[in-house]
Amino acid sequence: MANPVPFLEDFEGILPGSGTGWLDRLRADAQKTYQISGLPTPRTEAWKYTNLRQLARAGFVAARAGCSAEISALPEGCAALTDAYIAAFVNGCFVPSLSSLDDLPEGVEAVSLAAKLNTDAASLEGRFGDTDGLPLATLNTGLISDGLYLRLHDGVVLEKPIHLVSIGHSDGGPVSFHARHLIAMGAGTVATVVESHIGEGTYFSNGVLEISVNGGAVLNHYKLQNEGSEVFHVATNLVRLADGAVYDNFVLQVGAKLARNEIRAVLGERVECRLNGAYLACGEQHIDNTTFIDHAAPNSSSREVYKGVLDESARGVFQGKILVRQGSQKTDGHQLNKTLLLSPGTEIDTKPELEIYADDVKCSHGATTGELEEEPLFYLRARGIDPERARAMLVAAFVGEALDEMQVEGPRVAFRALVDDWLARRSKGQE
Repeated sequence: MANPVPFLEDFEGILPGSGTGWLDRLRADAQKTYQISGLPTPRTEAWKYTNLRQLARAGFVAARAGCSAEISALPEGCAALTDAYIAAFVNGCFVPSLSSLDDLPEGVEAVSLAAKLNTDAASLEGRFGDTDGLPLATLNTGLISDGLYLRLHDGVVLEKPIHLVSIGHSDGGPVSFHARHLIAMGAGTVATVVESHIGEGTYFSNGVLEISVNGGAVLNHYKLQNEGSEVFHVATNLVRLADGAVYDNFVLQVGAKLARNEIRAVLGERVECRLNGAYLACGEQHIDNTTFIDHAAPNSSSREVYKGVLDESARGVFQGKILVRQGSQKTDGHQLNKTLLLSPGTEIDTKPELEIYADDVKCSHGATTGELEEEPLFYLRARGIDPERARAMLVAAFVGEALDEMQVEGPRVAFRALVDDWLARRSKGQE
């Protein structure tokens, strides 16, 4: 099948590290694979509920360097973190003037991936993961250029969060960019990474984030997707958790025309993995959360709680699969997806799965869909609260149960404020 969008041709000649043998081969192999597969379609099981037809028709071209000069400060809509290191990107390119990484403690390396590829590509050989069966992640590999390279050496405890801010910008025709971020946590390290994805205009953000968490390390990883109404956002997160690692993840999606966040986590022994999230959509937004947890070793635990709120003609997708491999005894894995439908025109597709090849396990999954209950609405209105405010209070409580799963207070407070802002704008009819 021919490549249906001109991503590959547009990016020729602007990739850092060109001329490095292993990197050239990696890109070439990925480009060849993508040219054969093309964009996924609903005939692909993993994309059954998310159709990229509009993306294929939009005529995106590669975002060019230089547009960051038009942005002098971080736009509104980011997670409001009072004290954090900042790594800022505009259309996938690192922008030093918007970043603050100078005062990182010893043992922490946080640099532009493009700079790393141009000056020390040899150290990255073998660091990029396999994206077989993931067409858009494969496209990203074929176009590896810039992103955040974050490495914590053994034993480092990072007191302040790293705030990865991705700003999309298009003041002309539709553009695309394909950021690649690498996070490597040494043994016994502790860190919090917060992503904020914001921007206006028509653009396609196709990011890949690879995370490796070594033994005994703890990573709190929280993501906000708060982009404009003409944005296509696809993100693939590839997570490997070594023995004894702890990974706490939360994804809040409130923006974009079409958004898909996919997380694929492979768990070692005695791992704690929490994948949680909330999504709020209105108009004709389409928001897809897809997760895959691979219990590849015994004595690991996983928890998933995703809550969705859909209004007007919005559509939500939740696909969550837990795989327990043979020999992975004492696995404890649980998954729950709840969706609140505020209008008759909304739609939710939910597909929870368990695939178990061990007999001494505790695993469960569940999904519920419904409307706001009348009894608590009546209770609030009887106490003089107007109908819109009452609805907003109940929705906030519903989403708040998911937000409470976040282990770090600062990002949790920031995300809760963004949910409250979304509800306030809905109540005023400004969405």
